[in-house]
Amino acid sequence: QVQVVESGGGLVQAGGSLRLSCVVSASRSSINAMGWHRQAPGKQREAVASISRGGITNYVDSVKGRFTISRDNAKNTVYLQMDSLKPEDTAVYYCNAEVRRLFSRDTYDYWGQGTQVTVSS
Repeated sequence: QVQVVESGGGLVQAGGSLRLSCVVSASRSSINAMGWHRQAPGKQREAVASISRGGITNYVDSVKGRFTISRDNAKNTVYLQMDSLKPEDTAVYYCNAEVRRLFSRDTYDYWGQGTQVTVSS
């Protein structure tokens, strides 16, 4: 019933930009918060950015001023605009969505399969 598909990853030189997109398909459900996590080789997965349905955003300190998260509720899509990319940003980026079923107050987190972002020096 719920599918999360991200895209937009790739290889870019330091200082370049990428825009990640994530489309969430959730039949008979509502989507609350959406966000992006990343996991670099040998490191723990970390939260990068999140956005509430109302547009309130949060960022990890390391990406503030460089990354921008946004969403289009009509399209059930969340974006991550990444500017001034650094080699340290290299990771698999995962989209997640907090989903509530119709007639339920229970929520579940759903994750995409990830998209690779590689930033070269």
